[in-house]
Amino acid sequence: MSTETYINHPNFGLLYRLCIIEKNEELFTTLYAQRLFFKVVIKPQQVVFEPLSRTEARLLIESKLRYLRGNGEWDIYRQVNELYQSTFH
Repeated sequence: MSTETYINHPNFGLLYRLCIIEKNEELFTTLYAQRLFFKVVIKPQQVVFEPLSRTEARLLIESKLRYLRGNGEWDIYRQVNELYQSTFH
């Protein structure tokens, strides 16, 4: 069973989910280059793509890591930290 999630952006094509930020908010990047980032907000009857700079995306994941560490959610923390390391370092 795959846990990978993809979504189709109307202009940039297939996006790959990096992580869930909050309820109904997820961080996606372009599938191949991973240079464009989007916070995708899922609303009733609508999906909103908010473009982010690489720095904004990095800060969003760092904030998520602080939250997970503070709540002791170590399994999810390790997964998100691995993603962070591979994407931003």
